[in-house]
Amino acid sequence: MARFEINETNFADMAATGNAEIMFELGLIYATGRDGDADILAAHKWFNLAAYRGNDLAKERREELAYVMDKSQIAEAQRAAREWITTH
Repeated sequence: MARFEINETNFADMAATGNAEIMFELGLIYATGRDGDADILAAHKWFNLAAYRGNDLAKERREELAYVMDKSQIAEAQRAAREWITTH
């Protein structure tokens, strides 16, 4: 998965704090390809993590992405989210 640093702000490091809004923002960054290529697996992962932390809008965006993903892509994104949870 790609790593985005926007205006020298490392959102992935900020997400390690567990802030659902930052996780949601990362989902948007990856989904839209802002400052890089779009990565729907990474977007789904971050939306999933934000939803897990209680962000209702992230639940909606995650479901929108899941509609265009196949089952193996969804499973891969979910594994990435679980792995992130266990390491942070």
